[in-house]
Amino acid sequence: MKLAAAITGDLRKIMAEEVKAAEDAVTAAMRQAADGLKADLRRQITEAGMGQRLANTWRAELYPKGRKSIKAAGFVFTKAPTIIRAFDQGAVIKSRHGFWLAIPTDAAGKGARGKPMTPGLWEQMHGGRLRFIYRRGAPSLLVAENMRARTGKRGGFAKGSTSALRTGRGLATVVMFILVPQVSLRKRLDVNAAAERWTSALPELIVRNWRN
Repeated sequence: MKLAAAITGDLRKIMAEEVKAAEDAVTAAMRQAADGLKADLRRQITEAGMGQRLANTWRAELYPKGRKSIKAAGFVFTKAPTIIRAFDQGAVIKSRHGFWLAIPTDAAGKGARGKPMTPGLWEQMHGGRLRFIYRRGAPSLLVAENMRARTGKRGGFAKGSTSALRTGRGLATVVMFILVPQVSLRKRLDVNAAAERWTSALPELIVRNWRN
């Protein structure tokens, strides 16, 4: 009886050690896979020339939080799902408020705090009206008249001064927005392919992290 009890105790100890080893291995493997997938998705965005700010919207979390488990799971997600989905699947973008989609030129600048410039926002900021120019067979335009080029590092354009408006000296008509019916975004990301690669790598990662 004592021998049987001793053997049972040893088996329980071995089983407990194996369970802990499994928990350690699965949790470590899942963390590596989630972090690896996040890094790959961020790299896809930067290599596509879409900027580090958008790339950093990809995040990875591990569940259950704060402890190891044989049932550990990784969750990789983005805080900009609409943008990511558009470039992952391809999309056609149309204006929600009218026929034209207004694409700002560099001359239009940016709104406060880096907000995208719109025709309404431009007119509000500059206190002037944009003129519509229709072009058959080519994108139509919204232009600002009586503008003068800024000097110095700031660059861009500003409304002409009173004296410039009187003489017309140094004034120009500047294209602020290009108007198109729609814009087609081609597929530039492949989220599923990256996820499948890291899913396939999980068994090897678990074995690699298992204690001998």
